[in-house]
Amino acid sequence: MTPAPVIIAIDGRSGAGKTTLAIELAAQLRNHHKVALFHLEDIYPGWNGLTAGIERYVSTVLTPLSRAEPASWTSWDWERHYDGDTRVTLPAEIVIIEGVGAAAADARPLLSAVIWADSPDDVRRKRALDRDGGTYEPFWDQWAEQEEAWLAADDVPREADIRVLNNADGSATADVMQALAYLPALGPALVPELAARRGLRLRAERLDARPDAAVLFENLYGGSANAVWLDSSNADSPTPGSSASASPGAPATPPEQQPATVRSRFSILADDGGTYGQAVTHRSGESVITAGSATARVPGPFFRWLDTVWGRRAVRTPDGYPGDFTLGWLGCLGYELKRETGGTDVAAPTPDAALIFAGRAVVLDHVEGAAWLLALEAPDADRWLTDARAAVAVAAAAAAAAAPAPSTPGSGNQRTHAGGSNGVVRPVGPAFSSRDTEPSYLAKIAAAQHEIHEGNSYEVCLTTTLTARLPAAAAAPWPTYLALRRKNPAPFASYLRFGGLTVASTSPERFLRITSDGGMRAEPIKGTRRRGADPERDRQLREDLATSLKDRAENIMIVDLLRNDLSHFAEPGSVTVSRLCEIESYATVHQMVSTIDARLLPGSPRAEAVAACFPAGSMTGAPKISTMAILDRLEEGPRGLYSGAIGYFSLNGATDLAVAIRTLVTTAVAGDGDEQESTAELTLGVGGAITADSVPDEEYDEIRVKAHGVLSALGADFPDA
Repeated sequence: MTPAPVIIAIDGRSGAGKTTLAIELAAQLRNHHKVALFHLEDIYPGWNGLTAGIERYVSTVLTPLSRAEPASWTSWDWERHYDGDTRVTLPAEIVIIEGVGAAAADARPLLSAVIWADSPDDVRRKRALDRDGGTYEPFWDQWAEQEEAWLAADDVPREADIRVLNNADGSATADVMQALAYLPALGPALVPELAARRGLRLRAERLDARPDAAVLFENLYGGSANAVWLDSSNADSPTPGSSASASPGAPATPPEQQPATVRSRFSILADDGGTYGQAVTHRSGESVITAGSATARVPGPFFRWLDTVWGRRAVRTPDGYPGDFTLGWLGCLGYELKRETGGTDVAAPTPDAALIFAGRAVVLDHVEGAAWLLALEAPDADRWLTDARAAVAVAAAAAAAAAPAPSTPGSGNQRTHAGGSNGVVRPVGPAFSSRDTEPSYLAKIAAAQHEIHEGNSYEVCLTTTLTARLPAAAAAPWPTYLALRRKNPAPFASYLRFGGLTVASTSPERFLRITSDGGMRAEPIKGTRRRGADPERDRQLREDLATSLKDRAENIMIVDLLRNDLSHFAEPGSVTVSRLCEIESYATVHQMVSTIDARLLPGSPRAEAVAACFPAGSMTGAPKISTMAILDRLEEGPRGLYSGAIGYFSLNGATDLAVAIRTLVTTAVAGDGDEQESTAELTLGVGGAITADSVPDEEYDEIRVKAHGVLSALGADFPDA
């Protein structure tokens, strides 16, 4: 029995370039497949025959082809304006059908994929008339009216799997080919194309330079709609997250080997430009992938989609390259992805995930003082490498110019960052409001403790959200982040831009790392104290945290939870706790940190290993699933990107994700163009772990401490009760 063909419909209004797109797509697919191509213009019965043509097409062409049977159909003679000869279209492994109505409602159940081609109206008319000469011109308006009437009742663009803006610049076919590979229905048929996508060649070039990262990011990606900077902003600090002192008699750990220093070694700067550049957003069970001019919609869980694009080694790590990021996906995952890992389904105003695929990037090695240029082999790779070298040179010169003169004792000279020096703190910061007043938050703490006493949880990580709205021009996410990274540097700081959504984070906490060779590590933070105004007070606060039985109990409960999370995909016996309840100090807080290590079981799906740990246990409490249900009831609103994860999924199977805390999210809200001006909404999530021993007033003070680093950089205050 002949298997049913894969049938791809290319639909769109007249002049959208469907015919050229179909011919070029067929030519590419014929490298590995038998392809049949059908043009609907051959079957329309005249200039007023759109509806009748669709009916003929579905019954005499599409139905038999979908059964892998030859299609016998009557053509239309456009010169005699009458039925023409009878023709036969044979089935093939892949059938491409193009024309207005190719994806009409009656056709869609028989189709494997629908592509909708868009073009501006003036471009469409010119393209159609250039193709058909004067024959079409008298009938343009008549045909356009039929198209509009049909689309008013059948919204094909909304139903399409892929939409492509076909500007006739030669890019549409390659973009559609990238997008097609993401459609589950086409996966089995496009095995050769998928294999080619995994057989990539990585070019790497080392430059001995210490560029100013902020200047470099602005020069390379300041004009990019989508860009990511995973910024170890504390790399140049004298003690980037100094660890607790070693035990008496134990050998001192060299500074470059201290855990916090290792976390701060690399920064990654990238956008979604170039041949391989792509972006994806996921909301409530649907991923939308943009590849150049094409956009694909893929229904289904996010982590299932992630498993199709990440986790298998697609590139070889370059010789001498010390990092674990070898290009791939970068961005953020929102807390509401918990719906896929045992939590309930809650909708958030921000995406549940937003990632870019970087086919080229700059990686800064802060330990060796090097900039690595990484690029997948592509026609535009040489040009990008040239531009990147020049940008690194400019940023290195900026860093050298900003470096202070050698200091003398008592001179007070301190290093400043050239990029950070442009950070503008507003003289009057935005006015934030809180989802919870102080009394309501204290009441929720009491409710959480009631759940604990009832045996429904051991620890509840209760959060709230601070929100401010201001004119879009005043939001200034970029200078805000520069001020934030200067005031509160952290090993997992990041600046993410996805169109109108901007994320500025100074997270100190690693959620999960999986190395290319299968090493797994989680480093939860539980326990926080503010920094003191003088050394003695600072020491006392650090000592208070180190000796706090309550904070230690909180931390150990999360360690146990994460040991369980990691064990789902770990080699038996490999889960260990290498550091327990050690104190690390950052610009505005002291933190209690533990480290859990494991080895990934060979052959395990890496995306599922991430999902097994998501969301971070330090942001839920324990046990995780029942506590998340408690939090849904208490918090009465989505968290969005806060307490999700930020980081990368590399082409060599590695991932490194931070917990999205100390994170400011800015969302642009467009005005109506007349009286209503564009605005921006700023949100900041804060929270803390509640146990049976928690003192409510102290817990409320803790969220104020945690918010201080971000709010002070904005020149803002914690909202009054």
